[in-house]
Amino acid sequence: MAKTYAKKEAGIAYGLMLFTLLGVAGVQHFYMGKIGRGFLWLLTFGLLGIGTIIDLFTIPGQIRNVNRR
Repeated sequence: MAKTYAKKEAGIAYGLMLFTLLGVAGVQHFYMGKIGRGFLWLLTFGLLGIGTIIDLFTIPGQIRNVNRR
């Protein structure tokens, strides 16, 4: 039997990023199922903030890729 996953939304990912230390905790990546990247963001403070800034522009594309799987 195939597993079905709930469709992810960019608004929720942005909300998680903004409400958890401005994205440096990596919660938006845990939400998208990217556990490794979530821990990387958590341990490096969002790649010293650079990764968090990149996320501001790339979350919609990341969500589309996650939902395609």
